[in-house]
Amino acid sequence: GAEGSTLMSYFSKNQIQALKPKITFSTLKDLQCPVLQSNDLQGKPEESCSTEELFEWLGAVLNQVSLDNKSSSFLSTYCCPEPNTVVEKAFLCTITGFIIPEKIIQLLEQLCCYFGEPKLAYWLTLTVHGFADSPVSWRESEHGFHKGGENLYNFVIFRNLDYWLQMAVGAHDDCPP
Repeated sequence: GAEGSTLMSYFSKNQIQALKPKITFSTLKDLQCPVLQSNDLQGKPEESCSTEELFEWLGAVLNQVSLDNKSSSFLSTYCCPEPNTVVEKAFLCTITGFIIPEKIIQLLEQLCCYFGEPKLAYWLTLTVHGFADSPVSWRESEHGFHKGGENLYNFVIFRNLDYWLQMAVGAHDDCPP
């Protein structure tokens, strides 16, 4: 009826903007980065950091939390895990919108081109967040939005094309397959 045609006209006017993802770029200078070894998930003292340490560090970087552990900071006294190295420039790209799995695969393939000549990057990451209040999560389950609405996965890809896959979901959600 009339309600259906009103909805159709609304979507035809607005879907173009809705389907255009918003892209932002930034360059992080002199960024402290954890040292990683692709074959060492647990990390080793003075040699490499663990997957958990990387995940925590990545959260701080993506939320632009300072990594210098200043006691005067009201926000955070977090510091980069050891061992770490200072990277002169790190490139951060954020894409916000509805992104289909095929596009994520394309992004991964394009990111791997950074390992070509000149070989500047040792590793790179791609994090995919579901919306915190998304109605669905992994498998057949509804998404539980009880505290933080965690709903994400993260690829860490190394120069030799080994990779780690990290997943995070809320306590009331099904675990990913």
